[in-house]
Parts: sequence; C-alpha cells; structure tokens
Amino acid sequence: GSLLYLDALGAAFPRALDRRGTALLHWTPGCPRAPAGWPLPTLYCTPAPAGALPSRATALRVQLLFALRQRGLHVLEAGLAAELRDALATLRNEWPRLAQELALGRLSPQPGLPEEVRSQLQALLTPDPARAAELRAECARGFEGIVRRLWPQLEVVVVGSAHSSERLYCDTLRQADCQGLPFYCPFYQAVGALLGVNLWPEEPVPQFLLCPDWAFFEFLPRPAEEEPLTMLLDELWEGREYGLVVTAQPGEYRCCAGEVLRVTGFHKQCPVVEPVRRESQTLSVRGESIPEERFCQTLCRALGMWPGARLIDYVCVESSLLGDSSGPCAPHYEVFVELQGLRDLSEGQRYKLDQCLQEDFLVYKSFRFKGSIGPLRLHLVRAGAFTRLREALASPVPMPRVLREERLLQLIQGSVIS
Repeated sequence: GSLLYLDALGAAFPRALDRRGTALLHWTPGCPRAPAGWPLPTLYCTPAPAGALPSRATALRVQLLFALRQRGLHVLEAGLAAELRDALATLRNEWPRLAQELALGRLSPQPGLPEEVRSQLQALLTPDPARAAELRAECARGFEGIVRRLWPQLEVVVVGSAHSSERLYCDTLRQADCQGLPFYCPFYQAVGALLGVNLWPEEPVPQFLLCPDWAFFEFLPRPAEEEPLTMLLDELWEGREYGLVVTAQPGEYRCCAGEVLRVTGFHKQCPVVEPVRRESQTLSVRGESIPEERFCQTLCRALGMWPGARLIDYVCVESSLLGDSSGPCAPHYEVFVELQGLRDLSEGQRYKLDQCLQEDFLVYKSFRFKGSIGPLRLHLVRAGAFTRLREALASPVPMPRVLREERLLQLIQGSVIS
C-alpha cells in the first residue's frame, strides 16, 4: 500500500517526495506515527513527538509552528481534513503569537505540552525573523488562499480521510484557505484494516481500488433485500451500492464495516469504489432512516435560503438520548450547527430545515403529518464548539454526525447560544 501511494504521488506531483518537503498535521496521542501507519522520517519536517502530545489542540498547534518554519513545503498532510481545518483556525486566531515564536525561535509553554517534551522540541527551533515577517504580512492580507501564499511551492494537500463527515471540511477548505490546491486521499481503511488505494491523485472525488489480497471482501446489496445474497469481488455491478463485510485481522471474521460503497468502475477486473455513507450515522426515530449524506444535502439546501449564512459544522441527536429533558413530546431530531454570518436564529429559519426535510423525505413527512414524529429543534452553538467536541472524542476519528453518547451531548448543549 505504501509503495503504491508513493508511486502515484510522485508521478502526479514530481517534487512531493523531496526530503523534508512534507509537513504533517495529525494527532496520535501516545503513539507518534504517520496517518498511514508506517514511518517515513525522511519525508517529514515535523518532529514525531509533536503529534503524540496528550492535548489535540496543542499537538496541532506545535505541528503548525514547525510547518510554518518551512517555506519550501511541497506537501501538506493531515490525518483528517478536520485536523487541517482546526490547525488553520489556530493560525487565524493566534498568528501574532505564532509569528513571535518564529522570530524568537522559542516554543512557549502551554497546556498539554509537558516541559520535557517542550525542551526537546525547543532544541529544534532557531530564530527566523524573516519568515516571521512574511507570516505577519500574509495574515494581515486576510486568509482566503492563505495556504498557497504561505507555502508558494506547495503542490498538493494529502488527507487520510476525505469522505463521509470529512467531505464537508474538504469542501470548506477548497473554497477558502486552500484555494487552488488539489486534495488527495490515498487510502481507504475500515475495521482497522487497509483495504484500498487511490491511484488517481488528481481526480477531485477520491475513488479506491480494492486490493484482493489485502482482505477477504463480501458485499451486501443496498438497499437491503429481504433475503440478501452475499456477493464477492468478481460479482459486483458498476453503479450499484453495497454494504461491506470484511475479514482482515486474525480472530476478527466477517466484520460489518458499517459503510456503503458505490462501484464506480473497474481497474484490471478489480472494482473501484467510492464510499457513500456510514450506516451508523443514519437518523431514525420511527424507522424512517435518513442517510448521513442526504441529511447534509438537505441542511445545506435550507442554509442556502438564509442570506449570509455559511455552514461550519453540525451534529444531530435523536431525542431518545435526551431522556426526560426532551419533555413530553413525540420523538424528534435535535440539530446543533455552527454558522458563519449569523448570530441568532429566527423561528422561521428553525422551521425551514424541518420543512426541507419533509420535502426531501416523504416517509418523514408522513410521520410528521400523523404527529408520530415531532418538529425538529435547531440550535446555534458558539464558535469553536466543534473543535472542543473533536478533542473530547479522545482519538483521531472522523466526526460522528449522530451523537450516541450523553457526555458528548452535554458538551455540545453547553455551547448553545440560540
């Protein structure tokens, strides 16, 4: 897998494999390593201990500081698109302090940075007032296209995951901070195993070649059939969707990956797939089953009717998780959003999302008409709420879109401002 990735990356972006030409933004608490799981120390300018810090926010900030030192980067790599987004949010909020640290060659003490590790990282820094002045000048101009301006030789942004919940962050980055840069997601991983590789770095939508000797694959047709027949790699049809069942690890047999894949074509008789949705992130309080990606489309459509509003992040909760706090009402959804351009939500705006859901999902509309499902409740949260939520997940995993844990629900409820 690593060789296929490096070959595809080097063929598409000739300078991507230059020594110390890659900056890494990835939190791996207690386990310093690259997102793909193998050490490639000659590629990275980022010291491994920076990613293993106990605090996610501190780890990304320290890694960002080391990335800023290297003006001649060719690759910016992140384990998750959300990690790149949060690191660049840190740049927006703390660029004067980061510039000062660059100028002095000094790593400031901060929460989540043990003193012994800080001393170790401090030894790698040297004063660079010229680079600090460049950082101040570019940030003062604004942050649209900031990545290309800070690293003018950058060729590609590599992310460990760009589908499901990470797609929203990739789209946001492409439109703002990372304008003009291609995104490349090299691997498809599920149930703890590497299953496929993306051989087409310059394609905007990641597609993965499933490698037959990396795991034993089984597929269940979607939509689900009453008596589904398990299908193998050589029995798939282009354009159809399948649930994935994998046997890849000793002692773990026929594991349901919980993901739906669409077959987009074939490469030398092996299927090429695009991940479509995570079945665990389906909304359903009465069996109506609203898929993750279709809910996101409906949410974006509703937001398009609110002048000046731009979606930063969102998460949903089924009312059963709320317990008695949901009150004496029918089962319903609660949606928490972080927006740019709006500080308050009117009752009309709150109702608009429920109306759009009824237009897009007839089963949901039927349950709403009968009163079996109550009206959706929409909440606006303060800036930074989802960054704290990702920290609370305590591991570098894609953002869940449907919360199933009370502690995470309480955290996001504590950030509601409207």
